[in-house]
Amino acid sequence: MSYTKINEAIWDKWSKEGYRWTQPISAEAFQKAKEGIWDVLLTPSISVPKTWFGDLKGKRVLGLASGGGQQGPIFTALGAEVTVMDLSAAQLEAERTVAEREGYDIELVKADMTERFPFPNSAFDFIFHPVSNTYVENIEPVWQECYRVLKKGGSLLSGFTNPEIYLFNETDKLEDLRVVHPLPYNPLKDFTKKERAELIKNDGLQFSRTMESQIRGQLKAGFLLKDFYEDFAVTDGDYILSKFFPQFYASLAVKP
Repeated sequence: MSYTKINEAIWDKWSKEGYRWTQPISAEAFQKAKEGIWDVLLTPSISVPKTWFGDLKGKRVLGLASGGGQQGPIFTALGAEVTVMDLSAAQLEAERTVAEREGYDIELVKADMTERFPFPNSAFDFIFHPVSNTYVENIEPVWQECYRVLKKGGSLLSGFTNPEIYLFNETDKLEDLRVVHPLPYNPLKDFTKKERAELIKNDGLQFSRTMESQIRGQLKAGFLLKDFYEDFAVTDGDYILSKFFPQFYASLAVKP
């Protein structure tokens, strides 16, 4: 089984279990968005600056690997024509549930972002890509496809993980924190079959992604980087690494 199929299955499972990033927005939140009161997340805690969006009314928006009924409904409420592409059928079903509840149309596309996107050139004005490329081994082709399907002047908003989080063991005790993994972190290459099975059960197959592949990858695809910020993880308890450095980044890039 390919690693993307493994990750598809884990996200279907998380969606059914009600994991945080699979819970659709409420009817109240949708109505507030229609009234101009809204926010969305690319990373766990900091809302994306409103200046990154501009006026979305009438714009064609692609939610890339962003199923779950969290951002798509907001963009629809703001007047955008929304397409959500996701590998998880359960995440797309959450989008469908909100659309049927609120009575709007949305295009749902089940597809693997490691392959050519099923859209023509220059199809979208805006791409919203929350933290998800950590589940992709090679990110550069994804940036190239984003560039291809965006119109000139279009925006790409992306969230991604700080690769340094993969250096450490998982623990909730500071005294037990250890550097245990070299970077880049690649479970397809650096783990035994038993270790990989444990990862699949708990977290899916994630990859550390270098900052070069994230930022330079966008630049090499042809994008211009316009803005950037850091963010920290949000958990039910204290997250040890948040005491030392940010775990997530977000970038705004445009196609010139």
